[in-house]
Amino acid sequence: MRLVLAASLAVVLSGCAGTAGGTTGSAAGTVTREQPTPAPESPSAPDPGLALPASPAKLAADLKSTTKALYAGIDGWTRSKAAQPPQEVVLYALHHQRIYRKLARNATLAKAVIAKLPKPVAAEAGDNVEAVGKLLSMARPITAARRAKMRLAQAEPAATLRGHMVRAERRFGVEWEVLAAIMLVETKFGRVRSASSTGAQGPMQFMPGTWKLYGMGGDVHKSKDSIMAAANYLKATGAPRNYRRAVFAYNHDVRYVDAVLAHAAQIKRDPRSFYAYYNWQVFVLSTKGDVRLTGPK
Repeated sequence: MRLVLAASLAVVLSGCAGTAGGTTGSAAGTVTREQPTPAPESPSAPDPGLALPASPAKLAADLKSTTKALYAGIDGWTRSKAAQPPQEVVLYALHHQRIYRKLARNATLAKAVIAKLPKPVAAEAGDNVEAVGKLLSMARPITAARRAKMRLAQAEPAATLRGHMVRAERRFGVEWEVLAAIMLVETKFGRVRSASSTGAQGPMQFMPGTWKLYGMGGDVHKSKDSIMAAANYLKATGAPRNYRRAVFAYNHDVRYVDAVLAHAAQIKRDPRSFYAYYNWQVFVLSTKGDVRLTGPK
C-alpha cells in the first residue's frame, strides 16, 4: 500500500509546478489567496524582484551574504519566540530561494558558484541545488485557469509545525527532518490547500484509502494529524532503517526521494534551514516561466 502522490506535487516541488495531475481548486472554484506580506521595511533586505547576478563570482558573493543575513535573522526570530517571521527574514528567504532556482537550472553555473563558496555554504548549496533541480525535472507548466482555482493560505507557525514533527519522531522513530522535507515538497508547509486531481488531501497529501489505514482516526486537513500519519506510514514502509525505501513508497520516483533526502540532510546539518525552507514561497511554472503565488509583492 502506498500514497499516490505524484499528482500532488504539481504545485510545490520546492517551488515548482508539476505534472498534468496537479492540485486543483474546490468544485465551486473558490479561490483563497495567502495575504501578501507587507512591503519591505528594511532597506538592507533584497527587493522581491531584484535581478540576480549573472557571473559566478557575483552570484556566489550574493548567495554567501544572503545566507549569512538570513540565518542571522532566523537566530533573532527564534530567540524572540515570535510566531511569525520578521519581514527581513521573509525577504532574504525569498532571495535565497530564487538563487537556488536559478542555479538548479544551470549545472555549469551551479558548479562554478559552489566552487567559490566557503565550505559550510558550499555543502548547503550542493544539497539545495540537487533537491530543487530534481524536483524541477519532474515539473510541467500549468495553465492560468488552473492557477486561478488553486487554494492557498498562510502556513501554521513554524514552531508549531516543528513541534508536531518532533512528537511524531518520538512516537514512530522517523526523523523530524525527513517529515519537514516532505511537507516542504508537498505543500510548502501547508500553504497549498487544494486537493490533487487524483484526490490526495491535506498538508502531507494522503489519498483517502491510505488515510484510512494510517490516519489513526485524525483529520487529514490538520497538520498535527497529517504529520503523525506520515510518520506512521514511513515507519510501516521501512523508516528509520531504510529511508530511501520509505520515501520511495511515499512517491515512486527516485528524483523525489533524492530531493527529500537532500533537503532533510541540510536541515540535519543546520536546523536553521528548516526556518529558511519554511519561508520559501509557492511558485508554479507557466509556459512563460516562473509565477510566484505567495509572499511579498
